[in-house]
Amino acid sequence: MSLPHLSIHANIWLETDEGDVALSRWRLELLDAVASTGSISAAAHAMGIQYRLAWNRIHEMEERLGMPLVQTTVGGKGGGGAQLTSEAQIIIQHLREMFEAIDACAQEQGVIHLQRLQKALRE
Repeated sequence: MSLPHLSIHANIWLETDEGDVALSRWRLELLDAVASTGSISAAAHAMGIQYRLAWNRIHEMEERLGMPLVQTTVGGKGGGGAQLTSEAQIIIQHLREMFEAIDACAQEQGVIHLQRLQKALRE
């Protein structure tokens, strides 16, 4: 018996000592969306989620990391907006690099283990 073609994916997140999610791929995407759209509302819309969920996740990240990640401006004639703090930009850069390294390792090791699995199923 053999398996169909399978691809390897790794889901990684970072937790606080209390076990609360502080950062993840999805949360990184949310921060990226805020950066590219210039607002939390537009970021939520782009990701297909409710504004409240986006705002809550940003607030959770800020609380759990102990630093501001998004600076907002109140609406008005020109409309409000949001931009990432310098700390958020540093976090995003390093998380991307970390996720890329983890993905590369998962692919390299995963292929070895999938081959072993295929061989074991044929025996």
